[in-house]
Amino acid sequence: QFSFSFIVPKDINYQTGRGRISLYADDGTKDANGVNTSFFVGGIGNSILTDNIGPDIKPYLNDDKFQNGGLTNENPVLLVKLADSSGISTSGNGIGHDITAVIDGIERNILVLNDFYTANQDSYQQGQVLFQLPTLTEGKHSIRIKAWDVANNSSEVTMDFTVVKQIKLDIGNVRNYPNPFTVSTTFAFEHNQPNTNLDVTINIYNVTGGLVKQIKKVLNTGGTRNCQINWLGDNQSGAKLAKGIYIYKVIVVAGGNQTENTQQLILF
Repeated sequence: QFSFSFIVPKDINYQTGRGRISLYADDGTKDANGVNTSFFVGGIGNSILTDNIGPDIKPYLNDDKFQNGGLTNENPVLLVKLADSSGISTSGNGIGHDITAVIDGIERNILVLNDFYTANQDSYQQGQVLFQLPTLTEGKHSIRIKAWDVANNSSEVTMDFTVVKQIKLDIGNVRNYPNPFTVSTTFAFEHNQPNTNLDVTINIYNVTGGLVKQIKKVLNTGGTRNCQINWLGDNQSGAKLAKGIYIYKVIVVAGGNQTENTQQLILF
């Protein structure tokens, strides 16, 4: 026996016609399936959706570690996480009620993303879009995402980003957090080399220029933001450093190219 409830979207054909439900079951050993078309869909029901808030939209590039305004390569993958109490509209039946993306405000090149939406397992309220963006030119860009729920409420967000061609290694937004710190801190930076081995060296100096700690690590992520190197505030011998101001240099090597960035941290 089956028992469930569901929401019929407002974007249906209001002319009454036969509906279709596909059912599936399994008991761990054997399975069963069937179709029921003995009911009708159309018109307006007695209960009215009280939802008047559009979907929650969280856009990223390449992976969910990306932050607004960040650095990326010229062929990023758009990742959009969507959530709504009534469910996300992906049918395309309502005029303009699609999941869409517009790059740099060029409306004539609007991207319709309905077919790239996948609901989370066992949830009609949450899911995500994965879409390979076209090759982008170097420089600053923006992308505007719009989505609708099944109650015909919409939301939209805009994400900014900077493209640097992958052939030229670049890093940006180098920082450590927390800063100041007492126990430990994590180094983070953005780059334009997703799915690439990065040889990372972090040299930490005291205010007189003496090298007190060197950290080496090979990193590889699907995205363009790394936050995988942690430091306990110790020197090369493992002893805790004295409180004060320190300078650190992040050196990244990939594909024969090298770049570096210098920042300051405070140890309490």
